[in-house]
Amino acid sequence: MRYEHMIQGTFISRPNRFIAHVAIRREAGGEEETVVCHVKNTGRCRELLLPGAGVILQFHPEAAALGRKTEYSLIGVLKERNGELLLINMDSQAPNQVAAEWLHAMEQAPTLPVNGYDGEKFLPALRLANIRREVTYGQSRFDLAFDMVFDMAFDMAFDMAFDMAFDMAFDMAFDSACAQLPDTPLISASAPARIPSSAPAFQSCTKPAFMEVKGVTLEENGIAMFPDAPTERGIKHILELAEAVKAGYEAYILFVIQMKGIREFTPNQKTHPQFGDALRLAHEAGVHILAYDCIVTADTLEIDRAVPVSLSTF
Repeated sequence: MRYEHMIQGTFISRPNRFIAHVAIRREAGGEEETVVCHVKNTGRCRELLLPGAGVILQFHPEAAALGRKTEYSLIGVLKERNGELLLINMDSQAPNQVAAEWLHAMEQAPTLPVNGYDGEKFLPALRLANIRREVTYGQSRFDLAFDMVFDMAFDMAFDMAFDMAFDMAFDMAFDSACAQLPDTPLISASAPARIPSSAPAFQSCTKPAFMEVKGVTLEENGIAMFPDAPTERGIKHILELAEAVKAGYEAYILFVIQMKGIREFTPNQKTHPQFGDALRLAHEAGVHILAYDCIVTADTLEIDRAVPVSLSTF
């Protein structure tokens, strides 16, 4: 995602969760002035918003016309770590946006794990479809929902091979499944399936999936943690995802780490141990726990690389 009208400033204070005082120069060499900014993150962020810290603001030229109380939003902050400055995106609305962009980017070549399949060996989902945001399930509203489209022969083969020695039986079961679907082209089970533009349509089946997205701005010595404050709502969503898996859905929790330089993600046991307990319970129930870092610039945010997840209590 991309921002417009960005400007640098120096953090002064945060009177409450919603606003901050920041020193800026509207023009290079201009007079320094203090402006009131909307903080787009109601988390504590105490380790980030320190007096004198460099910050990135977004200027809203249409603020008056839109009835905004402030002309600026605080988007990013520079954190000193090991003698270097680490740029962290603090916008709590950004993770959902970049997660949706990330899913759309992998529509034709998904790389998401799927329950019952060994994702290290092959990728069963041919594509993602019907990606949408803010979808209600049970008593929760999940950030993203989508359909995972599978080749039906692949799905049949898995069912047939499940109770057999999988590695030895799968190729034979796959051929057998394809033979029962004469209109389905035979494809190799040893590599991710890709449909040539000239090939006839595959007989396919779909599996619905939900994804809950959490933005992460807290890090210590290269370890990212969530949450930075207790979140009962977060626990509710996690447990609802576990119930969705029991009902036959695929479910994901995606931790969008809004910075680079991260070597591991772990739940914040010190701040909210119950959140970590819920995360481990969901993992055992079949919910996929994913963490990705981001490429962060003053005016862009993009999901980049997977980060190892540790659910240990120690």
